[in-house]
Amino acid sequence: MAVVKLTSGYNIGVPSGACTFVERPVPPAGKPLEIHQNKNLPNLSIVSTGGTIASRIDYRTGSVTSQFNASDILVAIPELAQIANYRTIPLATILSENMTPAIWQDLARAVYDEVNGGAKGIIVTHGTDTMAYSAAAISFMIDTPVPIVFVGSQRSADRPSSDNAMNAACSAAAATSDLGEVVVVMHATTNDDTCAIHRGTRVRKMHTSRRDAFRSMGIPPIGEIEYPSRKVTLAPDAVRRGTHKLALHDKLDPHCALIQFFPGMSPDILKAYEGYHGLVIAGTGLGHTSTTLIPPLKHLAENGTLVVMTSQCMNGRVCDRVYDTGRDLLDAGVIEGGDMLPEAALVKMMWVLGNEKDTKKAAALMQTDLKGEYNRRSGHGL
Repeated sequence: MAVVKLTSGYNIGVPSGACTFVERPVPPAGKPLEIHQNKNLPNLSIVSTGGTIASRIDYRTGSVTSQFNASDILVAIPELAQIANYRTIPLATILSENMTPAIWQDLARAVYDEVNGGAKGIIVTHGTDTMAYSAAAISFMIDTPVPIVFVGSQRSADRPSSDNAMNAACSAAAATSDLGEVVVVMHATTNDDTCAIHRGTRVRKMHTSRRDAFRSMGIPPIGEIEYPSRKVTLAPDAVRRGTHKLALHDKLDPHCALIQFFPGMSPDILKAYEGYHGLVIAGTGLGHTSTTLIPPLKHLAENGTLVVMTSQCMNGRVCDRVYDTGRDLLDAGVIEGGDMLPEAALVKMMWVLGNEKDTKKAAALMQTDLKGEYNRRSGHGL
């Protein structure tokens, strides 16, 4: 079966026997398209890491692959030129499942350099699957006086239903707004009418393919952008531009892991994490595992592994003082993670252990709200 890409953007399957295969010639290199920019508009920087927003058809496989760089995005989405003047930095061209802590560090340094060089806002193009991890990582690594806006696309530019152009335009509007923190900007509804602004440490991808896949967890979105007017409205608790002085804290400890408890989970699984500096557990309900896991968790904690409990529930908070199992976990040295999202807790743990070697101080930092990731009271949501 051969997959044929139609001019409409959709694919059809054709029996191989009905096809004549012709090698597609490589088009000759032409003169690069010139990008006309208005120097009187605010200066923004686009740091490209790849993802669907920077993807197009790969004729080798018939699938979508990450190929655009930041300059290509400007050519593909002319509306951006109406909003700002851009400097483009092609940091990486990867799909987001290939993101690593080392690339987070490169990204933090690149963003810091751009802000330090005078950029009034930063747009980071990123694949959606791990964008929440990266947004949280940059939230902890940079104190920023300007907006740092992560944006992606659920559907590639070659599809008629692509959300890349609207998301990009809304991200530029957010990057020129009065924001002063790290955020994710994506479709707020399935229509092309509004983008939501999500805090970088409180956002999660909640659907595999819907254009409104991203949701703020535990709090409402901290703003919205109307489209096509690109009017930005910020919530009262959104951090404003200029609140913080620029600073880079790019140390990370990659020897950390995130695991999800499941019924019947063998205690032997935890042997694989001996020697790890940190372990985040996504437990059930209020933050539980089976009793059989408590002895090996105690062993890890006693041997220097920082163990933090989060919940698989998307709303609410961990409280290990209600049931016997929870109290036994606390006695074993497990730290409650409050209402932190598991992925945000993992990234925070990497940052905390990269900057604080004292175990007690590191544990205290994990229970301290640093970038809006740890709410003292449960709020928005069920």
